[in-house]
Formats: sequence, structure tokens, C-alpha cells
Amino acid sequence: MDRPFGQHFATRSVVMAKHGMVATSQPLATSVGVEILRAGGSAVDAAIAANAMLGLVEPTGCGIGGDLFAIVWDAAAQRLTGLNASGRAPRALKLDYFHAQGLEQIPADGALSVSVPGAVDGWHALHAQFGKLPMLALLAPAIGYAREGFPVTEIIAGYWAADAERFRSNRAFGAVFLPGGRPPAPGDTFANPRLADAYALIAAQGRDAFYKGDIAIAIEASMREAGGFVTRADLAAHRSTQVAPVSASYRGYDVWELPPNGQGIAALQMLNLLEGYDVASLGFGSVAHLHFFIEAKKLAFEDRARYYADPELADVPVTRLISKAYAASRRGLIRADRVLSEPACGDPAALAAGDTVYLAAADAAGNMVSLIQSNYLGFGSGVTVPEFGFGLQSRGAAFALDPRHANCFAPGKRPFHTIIPAFVTRGGRPVMAFGVMGAAMQPQGHVQVLTNLIDFGMNVQEAGDAPRVRHEGSSEPTGAAMSGSGRVYVESLIPAATVAGLEALGHTVARARDGFGGYQAILYDERERVYKGASESRKDGCAAGY
Repeated sequence: MDRPFGQHFATRSVVMAKHGMVATSQPLATSVGVEILRAGGSAVDAAIAANAMLGLVEPTGCGIGGDLFAIVWDAAAQRLTGLNASGRAPRALKLDYFHAQGLEQIPADGALSVSVPGAVDGWHALHAQFGKLPMLALLAPAIGYAREGFPVTEIIAGYWAADAERFRSNRAFGAVFLPGGRPPAPGDTFANPRLADAYALIAAQGRDAFYKGDIAIAIEASMREAGGFVTRADLAAHRSTQVAPVSASYRGYDVWELPPNGQGIAALQMLNLLEGYDVASLGFGSVAHLHFFIEAKKLAFEDRARYYADPELADVPVTRLISKAYAASRRGLIRADRVLSEPACGDPAALAAGDTVYLAAADAAGNMVSLIQSNYLGFGSGVTVPEFGFGLQSRGAAFALDPRHANCFAPGKRPFHTIIPAFVTRGGRPVMAFGVMGAAMQPQGHVQVLTNLIDFGMNVQEAGDAPRVRHEGSSEPTGAAMSGSGRVYVESLIPAATVAGLEALGHTVARARDGFGGYQAILYDERERVYKGASESRKDGCAAGY
């Protein structure tokens, strides 16, 4: 999965270090993570510290008002563990309420879209199992930057300006995120002392400060003012869930994702479908390569729309969906000479009778963390807790409102989630922690990165920088159905001849400048005992080690 530097896709060389590595979407967050590693912290410690910093410097993608998922390679136990730190719908809100309001879909922002934030409990669950340094040491860097201020980086400033337009009239939002009445420009110093107060309480009092103490009181008050339903009782009842990652093999590598309520298994389904083709011989970026990828995505996403939901309250046939036999049965629908239009979901039972931040961290003991965290859709719901300087997520908008749907809203249920961390092993040994941000782009990005590495021999940096495609228009877990064959978006380095070839097969193709995700990765070279980090040019971030 590696080759010498020099491919024209790479925007920078691979970062290499022996003792530890952190890769995030913002350089200050990366430096904080490395600082924690140097101080004797574990990979999980570094990930928590970096995530806290990202909640300050990249509030357009994450924060303590959002959710978290993680996969951890435990070097001592020689195994992977997973954590689902996503929150649940408020228990006082009923499905009938939405129907009485005449709603066919939960609004993308506002109080009705808010579910219980799970990130802070996720930090503490990970720390209890894998942490070495006290929580105060992990949050201290972010507390300091929040009080002193930091310069806002270019790409984040662009998202800030665009996302803030939705909430410009929101008084509480403006008090926190629009200093002087406007979003910060690139290079402007932004401080958030109220978020520093929240972090200080969490460091001193633990998770209960957020779920039972002063922060919980403030969340409930903000929800009440906005007309929402999340209460202190909902917050107090929240707990993260340890889950076993699931895997599919791809040409000798085992790719690991978390099971639903996330969409990680869509990547596994796509890889299973693509394994039936000699992808390497097709050539990177060829018409055939991209066509088979797009068609595999369509098939996997129809199943995603139908079956992916909270497994505690829905029957999700994960084992059958990610089986090779199921992939073989679905692969026959793909034609080399034309597109699939409005494909139906499969019947796996027959075989038995979305804005996000991603980060990776690794330490000297060989532990590795793949962690993803999000508010959803930029700043999330827009409902802001001004006393403590953060906003609340809008994950509840991902529920369906059809009572027959597996992902239908129910009190205390976890909504469908787009954020997915990933990990790769080979022969039971760790290979890579990686992720790609960006709603429905995430499983598409996972698959493209992996085929770049495995089929096309790119290195870990080049695999993320290589041009991507994105298919939109599939059926959705909210209940929306696919119409036609959707639309394919391509980046500028995809040749015009390839675009013409895709159009000749029936694809509708357009070029786009953004929406292709954001990738970070840490690959472990076990022979040399060296970590190799990557962070792509589509984001402000970097990888660094020591």
C-alpha cells in the first residue's frame, strides 16, 4: 500500500515519524495532539485534546454539542474496539407531533432537529479505557486558546461565512459566532472564553458537568427558548455504547467500519461489489473505473436508505448486507454499457432461507485511533448555548417520518448517522486509521481512497489528494426516493474524455469545486516501525509527528 513519492496528484510529501503521529483538519489541533503525545499521553489522549481544539477552531464542523464515533486499535490487546457516542431523540417528542405540524420531513435546522449531544460522554468513555493523562491536561491547551484567541484559517473562514448566513438573525448564535456582527475573515483572531468555561467545568467535574450540571441546565434553557424538547432528563440518561467494528476483506486487506446507526457498512458493500472487477487493470480515472464505482454506490445506497437505522429499535441485517454472497447477487445488476436508473434495494433476507471533522492519532506504544465528530450541516441546528459558547447538533433531521421506515423517528432512538471512522488491518495487524468527511461523500470517499491505495498503488498522501467523484441522487434514509440515475460530480483533474465517456453511458455529469470531503490518515509501516501521516489539500489541516 505504498510507493515512492513523485506522483503528480500529491500536494505534499508523506509525513513520517517513529514515536507518534496526529492528523487533523486544522494545524493548531494537530500541534495540540502532538504536544499531548510528547507529554506522555496515549493516542486516545491526543485524539481527545485535538478534538477539543477542533471544537474551538472549527465550529463549522464539530463541537461539544455534537456526536462522536471512534475505532481504537488497542496494541496491548491486539484488537479493535469501537465506540458509538451518538445521542438519542428527546423522549418527550412524539412522532404525532411532526404529523400534527404538517411536516413530511424534520427541518434541517432549528429546535426540532436537535438530539442529545454524545461527544463529551464519548471523550470520557474513551479516556476511562485508554487515557493516561488527566482530563484537565487534555483540555488545557484548548482552554488557553479559547481565552487568548487564535487566527481563523482560510478554508474554515470560508465555511464560517457561508454557514453563518442561515443563522444571522439568531441572537444567541450571533453572540457566540459573529463577533462584531460578522463572521471572522481569514487571519482574524477569534476567542471564545465561554467555551473555555465549559471545558474547564468538564475538566474539573467530568461528564456530569455536561449531562447533569450547569451545562445541562443551560442546554435545557436554550432548548426551551427555541421551542425544543431536549431536557436535563434526556441528557442525564445518555450513555455511549461500546460496539464491535465489522469488516469486509478487499484483496487481502480487512476494512473495518462501525455498524449502523452509521453508514459505514455502505463502504463495505461497495468494496464487495468492486472486488468482482479487476479495478487495477481499468486504470485510475478511466470511464470503466468510475462507472463501476458509481453503479456500486447506487446499489449500496439503496440498501442504506432502506435498512440502516438504530439497531436497538430496528432489525438491521448487517451480516447479510456485508456478505460476499449478497454482493454477488447484486453485482449482476451492474451493466458495463449503461447506467442503473432507480435501482431497488436488495433483499438480504433471501440469503438466510448529513459537516464533520475527522482525526487520527497514534502513539509510541502502537495504539491508533480513528475518530470522527460532527454537529451536522455546518453549525448544526443553530440553537446555541450562549453561556458556554457552543451550538447544538441537528442530527435529528436525519430521521424519517414514515412509521413504516426502519429509520422512523421514535423517542429515545438514535437517528441515522453519516459520520464514519474507518480502520484497515492485514493478517490481524494494524495498517491504517483513516476517514473522509462530508455527509454522503464519506463512504464514497472511503472506497476511493482504498482503491487508490490497494488497486492503483498510491501512497497514503497521494491516495487522498487524487481527484474524486461524487454521486448524488440516491434514495435517502429520511424516506426520499431516487429519481432517474442521479448526478455525478467530478473534480477538475478528471479528464474531459472521461466525462464524455461517462455521459455516453447515460450518466449526468457536472464539474464541481467542493463537496468531495476531507481526508486524514495515519498508516503504520510495521517493518520499519514508522508512522506515515497524510492530510489533504481540500482542508486547512496537516499531519505531524515526533
